[in-house]
Amino acid sequence: MHLVLAALSRQRIEWRHGYELMKETGLASGTLYPLLMRMTYNGLVEAEWREPAQVGRPPRHVYRLTATGFALALEAIGEAGSGTGKEVLT
Repeated sequence: MHLVLAALSRQRIEWRHGYELMKETGLASGTLYPLLMRMTYNGLVEAEWREPAQVGRPPRHVYRLTATGFALALEAIGEAGSGTGKEVLT
């Protein structure tokens, strides 16, 4: 979850596609999409369908952090930088 929080927090207000998040985090689709669904269910991420950029392509989900998700990401960054030795976001 921390990798996804970190990736989404880098462009907090931008909607991101799952494929883009897979490339950035290195997570496989079987790991990333269930994580995004749980994070959405828990109010950390919002998701919506977007119409395709090209005709004939299917609609795609896009994701971004909610205010709660961003606060959690900032908290995790603070913990990582506090010298506790934890690698919270990576």
